[in-house]
This record gives sequence, structure tokens and C-alpha cells, in this order.
Amino acid sequence: MEAKSIAISVEGMTCNSCVQTIEQHVGKMNGIHNIKVSLEDNNAVVIYDSKLQTPATLQEAIYDMGFDATIPDSNPQPVLLDTIFLTIPTQSALTPKQICSTLLKNKGIMDVKMSSDQKTAVVTFIASIINGKQIIHMVPGADLNISAPGVSPGTCEDSSWSQASSVVLRLKVEGMTCHSCTSTIEGKIGKLQGIQRIKVSLDNREAVVVYQPDLITAEEIKHQIEAAGFTASFKNQPRPLKLSAIDLERLQNTQSKGSETAPKENSNVNDKKTVVFRIDGMHCNSCVLNIQSTVSALPSVTSIVVSLEKKSAVINYNPNLISIDMLRKAIEAVSPETFKVSLPDEYENVALFPTLASPLKSPHPALKDASQPLTQVVVINIEGMTCNSCVQSIEGVISQKAGVKSIHVSLTNRNGTIEYDPLQTCPEDLQSSIEDMGFDASLSAEAELPVAIAQPSPEAQPECRKTEPPSKVSPTHLARQETKTISKCYIQVTGMTCASCVANIERNLRREDGIHSILVALMAGKAEVRYNPAVIHPSAIAELIRELGFGATVMENCGEGDGILELVVRGMTCASCVHKIESTLMKTNGVLYCSVALATNKAHIKYDPEIIGPRDVIQVIKDLGFTTSLVKKDRSASHLDHKQEIRQWKRSFVVSLVFCIPVMGLMIYMMVMDSQLSDAHARHNMSNEEMEALHSSMVLEYQLLPGLSVMNFVSFLLCVPVQIFGGWHFYIQAYKALKHKTANMDVLIVLATSIAFLYSFVILLVAMAEKAKANPVTFFDTPPMLFVFISLGRWLEHVAKGKTSEALARLISLQATEATIVTLGPGNVLLSEEQVDVELVQRGDVVKVIPGGKFPVDGRVIEGHSMVDESLITGEAMPVTKKPGNTVIAGSINQNGSLLISATHVGADTTLSQIVKLVEEAQTSKAPIQQFADKLSGYFVPCIVAVSVVTLFAWIIIGFVDFAIVEKYFLGYNKSISAAEVIIRFAFQASITVLCIACPCSLGLATPTAVMVGTGVGAQNGILIKGGEPLEMAHKVKVVVFDKTGTITHGTPEVTQVKFLVEGNQLPHNKMLAIVGTAESNSEHPLGVAITKYCKRELDSETLGTCTDFQVVPGCGISCKVTNIEALLYRKNKMVEEKNIKNVTLVKIEENMDESVQPALIIDAELPTTVSSQKYSVLIGNREWMNRNGLLVTNEVDKAMMEHERRGRTAVLTAVDGVLCGLIAIADTVKPEAELAVCTLKSMGLEVVLMTGDNSKTARSIASQVGITKVFAEVLPSHKVAKVKQLQDEGRRVAMVGDGINDSPALAMANVGIAIGTGTDVAIEAADVVLIRDDLMDVVASIDLSRKTVKRIRINFVFALIYNLIGVPIAAGVFLPIGLVLQPWMGSAAMAASSVSVVLSSLLLKMYRKPSSEKLEFRARGQMRHKSSSEISVHIGIDEAGTGSPKLSLMDRIINYSRASINSLFSDKRSVNSIVLNEPDKHSLLVGDFGEDDDTAL
Repeated sequence: MEAKSIAISVEGMTCNSCVQTIEQHVGKMNGIHNIKVSLEDNNAVVIYDSKLQTPATLQEAIYDMGFDATIPDSNPQPVLLDTIFLTIPTQSALTPKQICSTLLKNKGIMDVKMSSDQKTAVVTFIASIINGKQIIHMVPGADLNISAPGVSPGTCEDSSWSQASSVVLRLKVEGMTCHSCTSTIEGKIGKLQGIQRIKVSLDNREAVVVYQPDLITAEEIKHQIEAAGFTASFKNQPRPLKLSAIDLERLQNTQSKGSETAPKENSNVNDKKTVVFRIDGMHCNSCVLNIQSTVSALPSVTSIVVSLEKKSAVINYNPNLISIDMLRKAIEAVSPETFKVSLPDEYENVALFPTLASPLKSPHPALKDASQPLTQVVVINIEGMTCNSCVQSIEGVISQKAGVKSIHVSLTNRNGTIEYDPLQTCPEDLQSSIEDMGFDASLSAEAELPVAIAQPSPEAQPECRKTEPPSKVSPTHLARQETKTISKCYIQVTGMTCASCVANIERNLRREDGIHSILVALMAGKAEVRYNPAVIHPSAIAELIRELGFGATVMENCGEGDGILELVVRGMTCASCVHKIESTLMKTNGVLYCSVALATNKAHIKYDPEIIGPRDVIQVIKDLGFTTSLVKKDRSASHLDHKQEIRQWKRSFVVSLVFCIPVMGLMIYMMVMDSQLSDAHARHNMSNEEMEALHSSMVLEYQLLPGLSVMNFVSFLLCVPVQIFGGWHFYIQAYKALKHKTANMDVLIVLATSIAFLYSFVILLVAMAEKAKANPVTFFDTPPMLFVFISLGRWLEHVAKGKTSEALARLISLQATEATIVTLGPGNVLLSEEQVDVELVQRGDVVKVIPGGKFPVDGRVIEGHSMVDESLITGEAMPVTKKPGNTVIAGSINQNGSLLISATHVGADTTLSQIVKLVEEAQTSKAPIQQFADKLSGYFVPCIVAVSVVTLFAWIIIGFVDFAIVEKYFLGYNKSISAAEVIIRFAFQASITVLCIACPCSLGLATPTAVMVGTGVGAQNGILIKGGEPLEMAHKVKVVVFDKTGTITHGTPEVTQVKFLVEGNQLPHNKMLAIVGTAESNSEHPLGVAITKYCKRELDSETLGTCTDFQVVPGCGISCKVTNIEALLYRKNKMVEEKNIKNVTLVKIEENMDESVQPALIIDAELPTTVSSQKYSVLIGNREWMNRNGLLVTNEVDKAMMEHERRGRTAVLTAVDGVLCGLIAIADTVKPEAELAVCTLKSMGLEVVLMTGDNSKTARSIASQVGITKVFAEVLPSHKVAKVKQLQDEGRRVAMVGDGINDSPALAMANVGIAIGTGTDVAIEAADVVLIRDDLMDVVASIDLSRKTVKRIRINFVFALIYNLIGVPIAAGVFLPIGLVLQPWMGSAAMAASSVSVVLSSLLLKMYRKPSSEKLEFRARGQMRHKSSSEISVHIGIDEAGTGSPKLSLMDRIINYSRASINSLFSDKRSVNSIVLNEPDKHSLLVGDFGEDDDTAL
């Protein structure tokens, strides 16, 4: 709410009519308070509301009227506002709402607020436009000077506004930087005597103070603000208002009461105590001042010293007046309510003193008794209670809280009714106490009901002013807020790691004034906030999120929230139908844009999903009589499948191959014939003339026309199609490269083939024109050969790339295609349900998900209990308990219970869509490796061209200087040709030979052949490598990142230890295993499956007993009845007996036979016919489950459980017939080869990192077993990508080894993604390397194979280059003087030889054998050992700032070590003693145990 003034220059006005037109037109606009147009000065001065208008919109409005408008000074000036207080008469004809709306209709009035008692209106107005008297006349009966009438002596006026006896002061405050500063000023000034109300605005940099001038002066207020470290100046002079008789009397009473109670207070001065608190969450000195000013104002506190460096507060207090717990809560309540306060250990168990009503809320301790008018009742909704034990524990804990008079919890109504003293506690405190016990609590609509009114004497009637923190909003304010316009903004949030971060942000922001609703998407890292722009700005909302410890920035393009709908509309016949649909939709509230095309029968609609949904739009069209359906979206990832490239390179290869085979045949035939001729020449001294005659008599050398031989003609015919069709794409690529001023392989290939072809063609034409006898040497064989090899390489490369898109197709297939939408009546009664397409689900819809079904959208559970498989996101095999209030993720699978969920994120906002987006981005952003050959050819091409040009000019010069040399070596020299022509032809031939012999063929083959052999060898060894890129890249890898579940570990839980807690004669071990195995046989939980599997294996039996009355409580355990285990035990004992009988000696056989029957009788396992089947009552679960069922968990058992949990195992207790009889430890076990694989990778010089979505305890335990020292725990799929990217940004190449859907984005982003073959399809498709066997030693083998292949590629390049380095100078004629001449056939032979040598070199890779485990074990014998906890650094999320800091001094380490030891002692005691107060411990594998942080650095 800010009024601003701007002067706009207006050109083109001619008379007063123009002035009036502008004033009338602009004056009618929304948010314009006043406009004054001057014809003389050619300007308009406008006073406007900056929230509704901007200078640009005003300028545009004047411009639209036909005048030229400019803004000379773009900075608008703020307009001074004034405030008056109106007292509304009780007999007023108008309601408070009507009064507000009447006043706001008038120009110049900025804001109207009503007090909570509806008797006072605070009006903010622009003094230059309107004055107080005019405002009074607008409200009949209102007056400035009438005090609030009719305050009956028996009531206490709880008005947050001043009475008419007050003075309003506006101050300009400089030096504020954040909301903590505003809280400091409000806290400090608000506690001064005589201050009735203060509101500080950070945006406007001003403070509005309502105070009583009899008690405090304006100068004193200004001085106090300056003492807090800020600069203050008066904006307007204080406006005194008359004091009424009632007010004077009230003030006198206040003072007299205060003086009476002073002596009482002093009587307790001697009884003082000191306490030290640890305070986390302080950022600056402003926080320190804030805490000191708030706590020092408490009557029982004599002194407080807060230290920012030590994060501590030392408080001297009177224990008779306040308890330690109340002090702690007082500090936590200090704005912005984000401080975390804890006690050092010696204070933990201090007994709570019988606390007097703590006067936290009252600034005057003396007024305590007088201002205690009410006992209030609050009803809190409680979710998550399962039995009467829950009810008792809630009632027990809450009834102990200070200020709670009585509590009644109802299991059936799922709520608790609490009677409390509002001066000692508040509903929010009670709600958070219930939440701390592990239940979900929310305040119901009828939150507070006053029940008993205290009746103090009339003279003891001071004003009870409950100073509320700014986050609490008065009901009238809320109601008014909803009627105002609600805006929406999006905020990018970073640093969230789990669902508790989301809950933290949502919970804290909902409390803020002006925020209507907030929805945070974890995977997208985005918060959608609906807010009242009159109260709060998006930048302020982002600041609030930053104060909670997250990164936050406002996203500018807020149009993202618009929904887009593509529909097929049937039944339209003409343009009138189109108009009918468009006009009806555009009139519909929430539709922003609509376009219907008659020709295609399609409608394109943009809508606001907050107001309307896709089903509503479809219904509107159906109501008009047309049929409509969604345009089916392409659910495959066809845009990434490289099909077109694969097709074109395959075609290019086939065309080249068809024409290359005959050319190769001809070339080989000619080579053989030429070599035979040269042999004959050497042996029989055949003359040159005879040789030429014999040569020309050969079939291929037969001349069809003079100068045109059969050989050359056939070669030409075969070469043309290859040049055109086979080389088409090469020409395109080369053109693009040259356009960007680069030279790659394509340029070299095009140069070599084009020049060879053109030169051969021209030389042929010349020979025919000259009717030459000797056939010219042509190079028609070069293009087909080159194109065949290169296009084969390109084709294979694209086939490999095309595989990646299958990952996306599979990911998309995880999405449910349909959803069941239900309509609920009162009391969540199902009224109807319908199946709809998943794209038609709207936010807020109630969706039903049956057992075994997929969740179609992200949402929040509103009814039902179930276990849900969320391995999609976390990668953990353990299902997660879901109860009302929990969030669920699209694509995850519901296991056993039916759930009703409310959709929160639909369409492209769901978590699954975000993962698809991540994989897509990673695959498209991963640039292909710049091939070494491309790099080389960048230098090679210009060099060869230069050599060729130099050769041409050198021979032209040599020819003209000494023609004899050319004459001697030029084949087919004919006297009829002029010398100049001979020289030029010879020079051209030499330069072309250089270009052709420097054929990039061998360079082109060096990589593809080695890659083909390497991938083939990998496949034989169980390593599938997708193309050359990963194979080349793997040798450059510096960091190997492992996922935990399913990669380092097996991914399925197994029983690691069973501890029997009763003697064998009470309950034999076999019998207990039979009972427990039978009980868990009905469970679908992985822990239950693991127990059953173990029991069957131990008892050596496939069948177990019978289980009845099976009940499961998610997150706690199971209870059931077990029968019919006697036959099983009898069989087992029979087997034992038979073994014993076989083993006894023959002499004692009779005695032993008699004895062997005895144990059978003891362990209750006679023949099933003789014993009636016994029924056992069984309980299996965690500590909480045993406590709920009245079984005591002893210290010894608790210690054993904690030890297992510390090692990352899940400890489960079993009880039979009410006796605790066993402790079963279950864990996801490490693969046997994992330690050796990690050790070998380290010995290869690689850094090994563990990255997992699991909790830090489990991650640390697994890391210590396999020897990894760097761990990132509780990491989201998107954070895995970010971590990989972070490592890559440091310049390191990363290999990621994973197996789950949650790893797929990281696998795609890593330089080399390695997927375990037993993993999910999506991971396998996203990875570059797939290990067919579930063996981590193959990770070592894949990197080793890569190193060997790259070594081979380098050797190939050496072969190719040596050939070029020797061949080029010979072709250029450098060695002519010593008689070394390169005949054309020699060039062809050398070219073939280089290609063959490269291929043979690649084939040597076939000899590769992967390193054997035995050898590696022998080598790593001394290095393999388990790591201690202190050697492992565990990071939560992807932050590099780990929990273990190596930069500690020796003294710090000793202190930390001793503190850790003391803490562990205390925590052990606490965990045993305070069962009810502790949060119920969940399975450590099910839910990350964030409560206990054992990451102390030693």
C-alpha cells in the first residue's frame, strides 16, 4: 500500500476540453487517487497506487487518447500518508464491512482496517486530497473524539488497535536489511511502557507507532530505535487525540497496580539460578539483539547474555517464576521463530518446577492476575492413532504441559479437546507437541472457545494487550484478505533434500501474513505461492524461504502455471459452430484463450488450472452438443531415436559397398598383373616396348575409343553413383564445416574423393582428345573405398546412439494411463467414481488407488493406510508406510491397502515427468566426444593440401628449369605434346598422387575397427558397451560413483543374526523359528519375506504352520495367531534323531535309542496325532509395537537393538504368548566382491564415491565394509545428476554405476554410465555400459578393456600416420634423384596395406582376457581392510561441507571426543527411560532416522 506521485509531460493539448478529457479518462482508471492537468505547463501530475498502476501504464493511457506523453523524471515521488482513528457507534446502520467498502470507494483513501472488536476503524489517507473531517462525514455517527462506548466492567477489550486516547507517529527508519531487523525493532519498541502498537515495514522503510503520550514521548521512541542500531527520523509530527475519562481511569489503575506489586516481585530476588542454552539459527547481531530484548522483558529474568560466536545464551532467572522449559520456548518463539534451542547435558534432566503462569505474553508483570480473563478450549484433529495406547500416551504427555487444565482424546473422532490457559500456552504449541510424538495434528475450524470468564473487580481492569507475533493473522483480516485479489508466483527453491524439507517450508510459510496457499514440488525444486499482493511481495516470500536455510529466487516467467489443452472436437459443420464454441469458452471463468480450427477439428485452449480444469472445459463443449476427446500425446521418445540418421548412413554404406566390390576386384587384378609384368621385365630383360605392347593387349587395357580403356570406362561408371549417392551426406557435412571455418574428416574425404574423381575424369577427356596410345593413370578406385569404410563407421555409431531413447520410452511407460476419480460426500462417504484419462486429472481431485495399482499423479493421502513401493525415486527396496497426510509419488506402486489421495501435482509437474525431463536433458546435453581423428584431420587436411600445392609449383618450376628430369619420369611422354603441357600434366599428377596417397582411409578405420572388436570382446565377457564413445571415454574416468542399493548391496534384505532372549527349555529355538516364520508368511513386507525365507532355510522345510487373525500396522509391526506347527517340528526332530542314530556307535545303540525319545517329549514334538494343536499368540515389530502391547523392552535388548541400528541393520523384536523371546537383525547385505572391486579401482588411481538415497547411518556402515571413504547420503535423483555435474565441472570425468530408475538421470549425465544387468530396464537403457552379470568386478574389467582399446586405437593411428609420413614425400617426388619413384599401383598397394595393417592391429584385441579375481585378490591382499567411522566423511545431500571437518585443532578434537562420549551415555539412558516422549523409532531402512545424528567427527 503505497501512494506515489508522477509528473507526465503532455504535448498536443489545445484547450480546456483536452484537459477535462484527460482528467476524466485517467481519473476513472483503477488505483488513480488524483490527477491535475495543466494546459500552461503542458503536464499532468498524477497521484496513484503503485500496486495497481505504473508510470508506463499512465503514459500509455494518455498516449492512447491521441496525445504525446513523456516522463521527464522516471522516479515517482512517494506521497505522505496520514492516519486517523474513527470510533464506530454501536447503533450504526452500516456493518463494518459496508463501512470499509464505503470509505474505500472515495479517492484519496488508501486503506481501512477494523479492530477485532469492530468498534474502531483505522483509516489511512492522502492528506493532500482528503481530510479527516470529510472522512467523518462519510460514516454516519462516527466521531474522532468519542471514546469506545460501553466497555462493560466484566469484559476485557482485546483490541490490537489503539483507543481514541492515543497518538499516531510515523518514523522513517534507515539501515534495515532483513525481516529479522523489523522483528528487532517491533520487539524492542513494543515492550516499552505506553506503546500500544507498532508496525515496521521493510519495503517502505518506515515505522508506524501508536502510543500514549502520558507514558512515553516521541523523542524517547526515536532514541530507542537508534539505540537498536538503526537511523530514525520523524515523517510527520505526532497527532494528539483527546483522552476520555475511561482511558484516564484505566491508565491510573494500571500505574497504581504496577507500584503495588513491585515489592512482591523484589521478595524473590535472592532465589536466582543461571542456565546456559545452545542456540542454533542465529545469523547476525540483529538476531542477538532480538533474543536479548525479548527474553530480558520477562519478569523472572534478571540478566541475559547472548553470544553469536559461541551460539549460546547465559540467562540469570528466578526458578520460582519460570521454568527452564518455558525459557527455552520463549527463545524459540522469538521472531522469525527459526531458532533451535537445546540444553547442555547437565540441564537435560532438571525437574520442572511447579511453574507459575508465565507472563510471556504480557508486557506488564504486575497485570498478570488482572489480565487473565479466560480459560480457552481448542479442538485439535489428530491423525495416525491406531489404538487406545496412542490415546493414553497423548493424554499423558499433553496433560503434563504447563497451562493445560484438561485433555480428552477421542480415537473414533480422531481429535483431542484441550482446555488451557491462553497466557501459558497456545494452540500452536499444543499442536506441535502432538506432532513431536509422531502423530499428524491440525487445528480444527472451531479452534478456540472461551469457557470461563474471570470476574476481577472493576477497578482492576487494565487493558489486556496480547501482543501477537506478526505471523498470526486476525480472522477479520483473513476474511478481508480472501475477498481481495489473490496473485500467484513461482519460486525456485534449492537445497531441499527430502519430504521433510517440503513440509518445513509449507508449514512455516502458511503461517505468514498474506500467504494464501503454498505448494512445493521437491523434484522440480519449485514452490507455487498464492498470496495477497497488498500484504506481501514475491521477493519477501523468497526471503522467508531463505531464512529457513534454503536458496530461493523468484521465477520471472509466471505464465508457466497456465494449462494448455489440445482437443479433437467432432460434430462441427460450419463457421457458426466454431464461433459458438469459442465465444462460450471465452465467457467461461478461467479460460484465457481459445482457438478452434474447423478444417482439422482441433481446439487449442489455454486455461488457469486454479479456476478451471480440463474436464470442466470438455464438459462445456459437450453441453453445446459436440463430442470431444483429448489429442493423444506421443508417449514415446521418438525425437531422440536417430532413426533418420541410421537410415541415411545405412543407405550410404549399402550404395558404396555395391559399387566398391567390383572396383576393388578390378584394382586387385591390375595390381597382380602389374607385379607379374615387372617380374618378367626383371627376369627376361623384356624391353619397354614389348612390355607396353603386352600391357595394352590385356582385356582391361583394350581401348574402346582412342585414350579410353575398358578399365577406366568401367571404373568411371562404377564411381559416378558412389560419388553422387554414397557421398551425398559427406558433401553436406563438409560444406557445413567449411562454412564454420573448420576442417574435419568430412572435408578431407570430400577433397580426396572430389579431386581424385575430377582429375581422373579430366585426364581421361584429355587422353581421348589427344587420341593417346598409352592409357592414363586414373584414381577412380579411391572414392568407393573411402566411402564404404567411413559410412560403415558412421552407421554403427548412430545405431548405438539410438538405443538411448529406449530409456525414455520405458520411463514414460511407467506412468499410469488412467485414474479413478471419486466424489466424496460428507464424512468422506463415496458418492461416485469414474475412470478418466490421466491427462484429465485436475489439481484437488480425489483419486482412488487400489492395491497393486500405480499412483497416476503426485498427491497427499486423505484416507486409508498402506505400504507403497517408491523404489522409483529412492531406489530402496523397502516399501514406505502411507497414512493420511503423507505424500505419494506418481508411478510408485500401492501394495496392500486402498488409498484415497488428493492430487497436488498433475501433468508435467509430477515427479515422474521431472525424472523423464532430467534423463532427456542429460542425453541431449551430453556432447559426443570430439573424435581424435577429427582433431587430427583438423591439422592433417590443411597440411596435405599445402604439400600438394607446393608439389605442383615445385615440379612446374623444376620442369621449366630442367625438362630432362620430367621427360625421364613421365610415363607415355609423346613428342607430339608440347613441353609446357607435359610439365603441367606431370606436376598435376604428382600433386594429385600426394592428395590420394594421403588417404584418410586408414585414419578413418583406426577408431571404428578397434571399437568394433573392443565391443565384441566386451560382449563375450558379459560387458555390453553401446558404441565407441563410452569405450573411448572410460579410460579418461577419474571418479567412479557407486549407488548403494542393488549395486554395492544385493538390494533385498536378509536375516543376518537371530538372538534368542529365552532359554531353550522354555521355548526351543526350532519352535520359535517355526512360529515366527509362519507368522510372517502372510506378510508382503520385504522384512517379513526375509524372515520367512530364513526360517524355511533353517528348518529345511518349504511348508510352515497356519496363521490366523493376521493384522498389520504399517510402520510398527504385525500380530497374529499361529497353529499347526507340531507336524513341522516333528519332522525336523525326526531328521535330527536319524542323524544321531547314524552317528552313535553300534555298542551303545539301544541306550541311545531310549534316550533319543526324551528330547522329543521335552520339545513338544510328538506325533501330531497324539498332541492337540496348540495356538500361539505372536507379535513381531519394533520397540513401539512392543510398548503399545504392554511388553517391556529391557536395557540389554535396547542396547543390542541400538548396536544393530548403528550398523545400518533393522532390528525386529518377536514375542510369543506375551513373552519377548527373540531379536532378529535384518540388513541389505553387501555383495561379496564389492570390497575387492573398490580396492582394485583405487589401485588403478580412481577416486571411489558412494551416493545413495538411504539414510546416513546405513550408508556409513556399508561404506566402512567395502572401504569407501566419501559418502553422499539422502540424495534425490535430481541431486545425483547435480553431483555428477559438479564433479564434471571440476574437470573430472565421471563413471556412474547404478541399477535403479532413480539412478537413470545420473547414468545419462555421467561421462560413462554403467548399469548392473539385474537392474531396471530404464537404468539399462540410460547407461552406456551394461554389465550382464551382477558382478562388480566387471566394472573394473570395463575400465580395463577401455584402456586397452584406447591403447590399440593409438597404435592404429601410429600405423596410419607412419604410412602417410613415408608415402607423401615419395609421392611428391622428393626421392626422385635417388631413383625412388612411386608408380600408381604402388600407391594403391600402400593404401590397401595401411588399411589392412590397421584392421589386423585392431584384431589383436581379440586376445584380451579380463583380470581374474584371484590375481587381483593376491595383489590387494595387504590393502583391503574395513574403514573406521572416523575415516569416512558422510555428506547429507550433495553438499561438500561434510559432517567430519578435518580442520580441527588437537584441543577441539579432544573436546569433541569427550562430548561425543558423554552424549552417547546420555542418549542411551534417555532412549530407555523416556519411551513415551521419544518419537516412535521406525525401521531404519524404511524411513531415514534423521533424529539421531551420529556423524560426530573425531
